[in-house]
Amino acid sequence: MKALWNPEPSLSSISPVNISKTRALSHKQIQSSLQFSPTHRDRWIGRKSRLIVKAALDSATIDQLGLKESDIINPAITSSYRSSKFPKPNQTVLDALTRVCTGPTQTKPLTEDQAFKVLDTILKSARGELKDEEKVSKAQLGAFFAGMTIRANSFPEATQWSEGERRAMNAFWPLLVRALPPDVIFIADPEGSIMGMGSSSWAQYGGSVAGEMRLVGALREVLAGGHLGYEEVQGVLRDVLPLKMEDNKAGGVSESLLSAFLIGQRMNRETDRELKAYCLAFDDEIGPPPVADVRSLTHYGEPYDGNTRFFRSTLFVAAVRSCYGESCLLHGVEWMPPKGGVTEEQMLKFMGANTNLSLLQAKELLEDEEVGFAYISQREARPALYSLIRLREHIKKRPPLATTEKIQQFVRVSKAMVTVFARGREAIVAGFYHEGYEEPLLMLMKRRGVHSGLVVKGEEGALSMTTRLRSVNSSKGLPVNYCSGFRSMSTESTFEVDGGVSRQSFSLEVNAQDYGFDPTDTPRTDRSISKNIELGLAALRGEKGPAYDRIILNAGMADYLLGCEGAEDVSVAMDRAREAIDSGKALKRILNYIKISHKLK
Repeated sequence: MKALWNPEPSLSSISPVNISKTRALSHKQIQSSLQFSPTHRDRWIGRKSRLIVKAALDSATIDQLGLKESDIINPAITSSYRSSKFPKPNQTVLDALTRVCTGPTQTKPLTEDQAFKVLDTILKSARGELKDEEKVSKAQLGAFFAGMTIRANSFPEATQWSEGERRAMNAFWPLLVRALPPDVIFIADPEGSIMGMGSSSWAQYGGSVAGEMRLVGALREVLAGGHLGYEEVQGVLRDVLPLKMEDNKAGGVSESLLSAFLIGQRMNRETDRELKAYCLAFDDEIGPPPVADVRSLTHYGEPYDGNTRFFRSTLFVAAVRSCYGESCLLHGVEWMPPKGGVTEEQMLKFMGANTNLSLLQAKELLEDEEVGFAYISQREARPALYSLIRLREHIKKRPPLATTEKIQQFVRVSKAMVTVFARGREAIVAGFYHEGYEEPLLMLMKRRGVHSGLVVKGEEGALSMTTRLRSVNSSKGLPVNYCSGFRSMSTESTFEVDGGVSRQSFSLEVNAQDYGFDPTDTPRTDRSISKNIELGLAALRGEKGPAYDRIILNAGMADYLLGCEGAEDVSVAMDRAREAIDSGKALKRILNYIKISHKLK
């Protein structure tokens, strides 16, 4: 394992763990299957046959929990959770957004044929010639023209407009000016200079209401490739959110302006102060967070848009770590673009758990000695941010919120308890994919004042480190299983980020083979919620295999890297994670969660 620590000691001195593959199970395996009844609101309502989910929950377990089969929400694939109330985006423009709304070096200019097709689609939609799903939404218009404007104003030559894009715009612009609304024309040419038509009326566009005026002023800077201050970003977000759609207006603000703002900030590569503004803007939306009386609390920040290919292990890791006093708080959403993959909320809902918990109810579960972990939906904790899901699908690319929503503290622990009773340590763990975001994520964790922080480049940018061998043909950049983080050198609060707190920083690539794990291919789930649960529950029943190994690896490494009590030796950390599974304790925690989550008042 390659490692770099500052200050010492080095991780290179750690001895590998000898993983035994022959331990007998200490509890009875659940062998029967449960037939789930589809509900009227699932997309596959037309199917007459029942979905059989093998090795998920057996009939005895359902009886024990007091649940009815009709209570189990159980789509076969994650796309079933996309709200049917959301109008779908126009596919032609959506495909174009994947090319033109990326960073200064990643943008791929459209060919002339592609540009003509996109602009023709936009014109037809603006004229009312396209209906339903073919119609181009205002969010798509805002994102597309913001991308084109920023590329023209500030991107390097290689990612500016191609000759084909220029010819297409020259051909369509006189027609678009007469068909598009003023806010979209402003986004496309904010100073009346890009299209070479001189001073034009839309260059004086200022918005129609106070919030929109502030947004337009901020957009002028963003569309020119510039950056905003902390208070300016927070002011814009608080003015326009939550997003309430009435006559294609977002709380009195044009949806095209808001989507242009969100995608524009991401294309310009957000500064630290901009990311902090997004991260902290709605901390007080529903009041101060409740304080849990627990020894240790880890906040898990998985990508909200889920996994589409590989086993997502964090829910099961949380159940394992809770068995030995490492309380875990997970948060996310039911469904989120652009991936629209498997999420923790889908899995919990699938198994019959209550996924509408308040922050106080989550606090109760964290403090419950029979549970010790909890899940909070953004729907309950940050309604303003949750209101953006539909718009986020239409802008296609991830906005700054995709980074900052992972670094949240919906429940806190008492800082006063730390030195008195050795309780109250907090940590944040977050996944990332694109190189360059690991340091901003750690910066936000330090701003949150936690004792320890860890970012993991797991598979699909999620938190799940893998036991598979690194491919010799792997892409450039940081490898899967790369970790970086910090931990405080004492048990004192680290709230004063710049107050001289002593922190131990580290970065390393975790090689599972160093700890005795045999290389295995990652279990695939391919958007199937039932498959993900089947793998996770089989592992918690003690069934040896890739899923079992990944849960142990991720639990043990998190304990060690975060500096958790009793995990100073990585071998011990792995052993206690394994014991939590083989004893049956971790499975029991999952079942307790399902049952108790429905009893909370």
